[in-house]
Amino acid sequence: MAANAPIRNLARLLLVGLVLLAGMQAAPATELTGAHLVEALRAGGHNIYFRHAETDWGQSDDLQKPDDWLQCDPARMRQLSDAGRASAVTVGSAIRKLAIPVNQVLASPYCRTMETATLMDLGPVEASTEVMNLRAARFFGGREAIVETARRLLATAPAEGGNRVIVAHGNVAREATPFYPSEGEALVFTPDRAGEFQLIGRITVSAWAELLMRYTP
Repeated sequence: MAANAPIRNLARLLLVGLVLLAGMQAAPATELTGAHLVEALRAGGHNIYFRHAETDWGQSDDLQKPDDWLQCDPARMRQLSDAGRASAVTVGSAIRKLAIPVNQVLASPYCRTMETATLMDLGPVEASTEVMNLRAARFFGGREAIVETARRLLATAPAEGGNRVIVAHGNVAREATPFYPSEGEALVFTPDRAGEFQLIGRITVSAWAELLMRYTP
């Protein structure tokens, strides 16, 4: 029995080592902040996922049939508030002044997302149902289908030399990533070679002002 003790101890050490190694491999990427995050964005290669800017929560979505999401009537669908419109302009201006390259802008076709992307003024805005609001999922093959297309988009690298801006909804981010941004907040994802993506940073609306003050070229 005593002769087997070293073997048992070695087995325990190997098991502990394997557990620790698995934990290290599963550990999330370190989030970047400040100058490191700005430098990464200037280098390009990221998907910057914005939840639309602030909305008027006194309004609500009345989604009954296809294309109702295109309504910009506040009696039919929730729209940006005046504060949200101002935030979108401010954030877009900060991105340009920080010299962060953007070579594609996609937005959910909802009025509030398209307006956010347009007011940011980072380039032509393409409506994309790849990041459709999950409340409209029944018109696009169900929730799982939208979550899958959103994940596929986030795992796809943008064109070389720039970043892809995606303006969509909080519920899509929560289900596909699974981070839940506040209105106007940006989640910065880096696609990897394995067909996945990693969160490397988060930037709230107010944080852009600090980045602009500290790191403008």
